[in-house]
Amino acid sequence: MDYSNLRRAMTVAATAVVAGVLVVGCEPGGGKGPDTGAASPVIPTAKATPHTTEPTTEAPTVPAGTAKPKHAAPKCGISDLKVTPGHQPAKHPEGTGTGAAVVGFANTSAHPCTVKGFVTVGGAGNGSPDHNVPFTATHIGTASTVTLAPGAHAWTKLTFVQVQGEGDGYCVSGSTPRSYPTVVLGVPGAGHHQTAMDDGVFAECEDTVKVTALSATKPS
Repeated sequence: MDYSNLRRAMTVAATAVVAGVLVVGCEPGGGKGPDTGAASPVIPTAKATPHTTEPTTEAPTVPAGTAKPKHAAPKCGISDLKVTPGHQPAKHPEGTGTGAAVVGFANTSAHPCTVKGFVTVGGAGNGSPDHNVPFTATHIGTASTVTLAPGAHAWTKLTFVQVQGEGDGYCVSGSTPRSYPTVVLGVPGAGHHQTAMDDGVFAECEDTVKVTALSATKPS
C-alpha cells in the first residue's frame, strides 16, 4: 500500500475542511443566512431640552409725543368770583340812558377755575337783591368754557333798550323808563353777584337786555 499518496490525500482533505470553516466564520450572522449587506452605524441623537421663556415685567411703552392727561380746572364757585362795576362802553345805543354796560368777573381764588354760559340779569329794586326785577334776556354769541387763572376776568356785555329825551326821559314804546342803582347778575353755577355802574345808574326801558356769552376777551 502506498502510504505517501494516502497522506497527501488526507492532507488535502484536512486543508479543505479548515478552509471551509474559515469561510463560514467570516459570514455575517455566523453563517446562519445569506449576506444582507453591511449594517448602517447608529448615531446617537441628543434629546431636545424644552426652553421655557419667563414672562417679562416690562411696563407698556407710551407712543412718542403722547402727553399725559392734565386735570381739568374745576368750575368757579360763588366765593371764587368778584364782580366789577359796570362800565359804559364806547359802543352803545344812542340815547340818554345807560344803553349798555360791560361787566367782569375776577377769579379771586388761588387756583384756576372755569365759567361758561350767559349771566341772568335783574334790576335790584330799592337797591336790594331780594326785590330784583328779572329782565327778559336775549343771548348773543355761543357759550364756551372760559378758564380763569387767578386774577383773570370773564366778561359780558349787557345792552339795554335806551332811554330817550332829557329829564326823566321816555321810552319809544310809550312805557315808563326805569332806573336801578344796582343789578343782580347770576353766573351759571357760581351764584348771584350784585354790582353798580361806575358812573350813574342803570337806566333802561322795557326790562329787556341783550347778553353776550362769558368771554376772556373784554367787549368794546
